Parts: sequence; structure tokens; C-alpha cells
Amino acid sequence: MTAHSSVVTRVATTSLPCRHGVFDMLGFIDDAGIEHVVLSQGDLTSDVAGPPMVRVHSECLTGDGFGSWRCDCGDQLDAALATIAAVGRGAVVYLRGHEGRGIGLAEKLRAYELQDAGMDTVDANLALGHEEDARTYHAAAAILASLGATRISLLSGNPAKQLALEALGIEVVGRHNLVVPARAENERYLATKRARMQHDPAADTDPELLGRYHDIAGTAPVVIAQMGQSADGFIAARSGDGAELTSVEDREHLHRLRALVDAVVVGAGTVAADDPQLTVRSVPGTDPVRVVIDPTARTSPAARVLSDPAAPTIWLVGTDAAVPAVPPHVDVVRLPVGPDGLAPAAIVNRLAERGLTRLLIEGGGRTVSRFLAAGAIDHLFLTLAPVLIGDGVPGVRFPGADRLDGALRPPSVSFPLGPDTCVHFDLRPDGRGAPGERLLGG
Repeated sequence: MTAHSSVVTRVATTSLPCRHGVFDMLGFIDDAGIEHVVLSQGDLTSDVAGPPMVRVHSECLTGDGFGSWRCDCGDQLDAALATIAAVGRGAVVYLRGHEGRGIGLAEKLRAYELQDAGMDTVDANLALGHEEDARTYHAAAAILASLGATRISLLSGNPAKQLALEALGIEVVGRHNLVVPARAENERYLATKRARMQHDPAADTDPELLGRYHDIAGTAPVVIAQMGQSADGFIAARSGDGAELTSVEDREHLHRLRALVDAVVVGAGTVAADDPQLTVRSVPGTDPVRVVIDPTARTSPAARVLSDPAAPTIWLVGTDAAVPAVPPHVDVVRLPVGPDGLAPAAIVNRLAERGLTRLLIEGGGRTVSRFLAAGAIDHLFLTLAPVLIGDGVPGVRFPGADRLDGALRPPSVSFPLGPDTCVHFDLRPDGRGAPGERLLGG
């Protein structure tokens, strides 16, 4: 690791309650005598549950303190705190001495005067004899190192910030552009940052994806499973009635997951019982490809996944299954049928051959359980409804252990979904490795 060229001393540890929750508040002084602050939640040192989300935020009195709309700094700070609070783990490193990209408050106001006369933010700084961006991140890197957060997911749309931290020994394994409003007052400022300072385009991602789902958002291969079940482990009553088991909030959560993936996978039993659409409707996003696991091709041609062209459908059937004529949006794909049906590994790899590497295994209980037992799932979202059914269609089941010390205890976080509770299990081998590696040969 590259040596950090700044020395920081922690001088205070307290708490800060705010509208986003309660944060640990840490005070630091660097070797230049500049004071900095960290607002954090959760354990930043452990990487078992994935790298912590970190926002390295430059001081901006006008934006952070006065709510100025000439920049987006205040909105970025607010969004970062909200995102970290949503997942319960991460930090904002608030760097003093960064006002006006390092030129100071008075000089920033002089730059504002030049912008009022027509210059953009870059030319205004240069006209005053300053650098385009005079900020350094030595103190930030030293602070993160002192907290044990040397492997992070960075909340920033500025690639230069990532490069600067990496040069100082901080491993940035992901960078996420926060979703903040564009305003008439700062449209030109934002456009200048993108055109002349190589900032990322405006984020159009649902903000929830950076909170609860930041560890699975992106382009890397991943297999996610989602299941809603009663507190005693059933997804439906004996009659098969389970449509309203979990809350509206859980259904919205499900749609957020659909919006994150290339394809959503269900078994033929789920299609027969629920006739699902498998599209994204409750949140912004693109409909995934629908995949039906159906070794004997028993799905009715009238089922919506086969009859409704709202999204493409892949019908996975056995090599000898008799398949009727299908409409253009349906693609029939044949796989060999083993003793337990179509093997999860074969399904994942065949879909990967078609460029579908981000998968959501949505149902039913038997399908999710088979993928779980096969070690084919990277992330499992299990929503528990405060309902006792007593008997019915079972939810997640897999060959268990004789003793509790042999039970699966993967890293997990939980969060409320209305009256329900969702538990996110990280099932990757080391809790942080590249998703999907087990089945895609990475």
C-alpha cells in the first residue's frame, strides 16, 4: 500500500442525531492544523458484508450551510447521509479547506462574481490565478486508513477523486453517482463539471439502489434470489393463495430488484399458480427478460409470460419436451433434464451465453431452494411477513445440518419493508468476492 503523506490525529468522538438518524461524529486534525469531521454508521473495518459506502465531501459553506442552489454540494451531502442511513453502514468524510475547490471562501465569492459576468466555474478559477482544482485528498486517505476503511465503495460522480484516493492507498471497488436534483440555478455549473472536469453524467438510478442495493448495483455478473414468506416459513396457504402475503412495500422492493437485473427466473409452478407479469411497474426501470424453468413444457400458452409481449421470454424446456407454436417474443431453449430437473448451473451458464449475467431467481419456493442448495445464489433477500399460516406451501428449504453449529450463518443486514422485515444474506464465498464467479468460471 502506498504510504499516506498526511498525518491525522483523532481529537473527539461523539454522536450527532440528525434527520437521517444518529451518526458517530469523529473530529480529526491533520498535520497542517486543518480540522476535519467524519459522520459514520456501522463497522467500517469489516469487509465481510462488502465495502462500506464512503462520501469524501469537500467543505462548501454556501451549499452545505446556506442551502445555495448555485452548486449541488448541499444536495450531495444530504443524499450521502440518506444513503448511508438506509443501509446502516458507511461514512461521510467532511474535508475542511476545500471551499471553492481549494481556493477559499473569499476567492470563491470573487469567482462567483466572474461567473455572474459570464465565465464558467473553471475559467473563473483560472482567471483569479488558481488551479482548476486545488484540492488534495491526503487527509481523507489518512483518516480512512486510521478507521480501517481502506477498501470502500465511493459515493461520487468525480473520477478524479477516485484516482486520487487510489494513489494514496485506498482501494475503491465501486463508485456511485448520487441522485440529486438539477436546478435552473446550477444547470450550467453541472454541465461545466461534466464537460470540462470529466464528471459522470447525471445519475438516473433510483436512490434506493444506492442504499439497500448498492452492493449488487452495477454491471458485474450476479445471481440474486428473492422470497417472501410467513414468519413460520410458508409462501402461501394450502390452497395456494399467497398473493397478498407480504406488503406493498415488499412488492416495490421486488420491482427494484427486477430493475437491477438482466433476467428474472421463475419455475413453471409459479407461473401456473400466480400467472405473473414479471415486469417493472412500481419503480423506474427497464423490464428484464423473463425466464421460465419448465422441463416438461407444461406452461399454458395463455400464461402472460407466453402470451403478453411486454418483455421477451425465454422458455427453458427439456430436450425432449413437446412445445407448441409460440409468439415472436418467446424463445424456446432446450436443456438436458437431470434427476432433479434442469440444473441451476446449466441454467446460469446458458443464460450467460446469451449475455444475461445478472439474474433474479424470483420463485417459487422450490426453485429458490434448488438454487440455494446448489450454491448458485450470491445474494438472498428473504422477506418475513408477520403472519402465521400453520401449514401451506413451504418457502426456502434445503438439506440442513444435524446441529446448529453447522447451520448457514452468512453475513446479513435487515431492514423494514412496511410491516415486514427483509433480511439480505450475502452468500458469496468470502462475503465480498466478485459476484457470480462460482458458476461463470471467474
